[in-house]
Amino acid sequence: MEIKLSTLIMNWVNFGIIILIARHFFWNKIKGILSDRQKYVNDKLTKADEDAEKARLYLVQNEQILKSAKEEGNKITEMQKQKGEKLYEEIVGDAKAEAVSVKERANLEIQREKEKAEHEIRKQAVDLAVELSVKALGQQIDQDTHRKLIGDFIAKVGM
Repeated sequence: MEIKLSTLIMNWVNFGIIILIARHFFWNKIKGILSDRQKYVNDKLTKADEDAEKARLYLVQNEQILKSAKEEGNKITEMQKQKGEKLYEEIVGDAKAEAVSVKERANLEIQREKEKAEHEIRKQAVDLAVELSVKALGQQIDQDTHRKLIGDFIAKVGM
């Protein structure tokens, strides 16, 4: 295959003419399309950067909100825990006081019953002693004197 110089020159001339015609009729349109495309791409990149910055700000803001919510939740939990402990201590204190009160009342009641029983035993002992002494002596003595004698006897014995 042979390349002729005249064919080569004609091809270059034809190519130059096509370029000039294309430049004259289409260059401004192509340039406009390219600049529009460049502007579109730049706008999209700018918007993507802005959206990424907004997302980062929202993330930081949400993290702060979450942190403050956790802190507030911990405060509320701690407050309720302290209230619960205080209520527990109050209930336990009331229960202990009530138990002491019940115990004291029971001891007082036991003491009263004991004194009542001792009094009844003394009374029965006195009555029995009076009866025995009357039967033993065979005579009647003054009851007040007799009770006094028996009371002295019981006091000495320790009943």
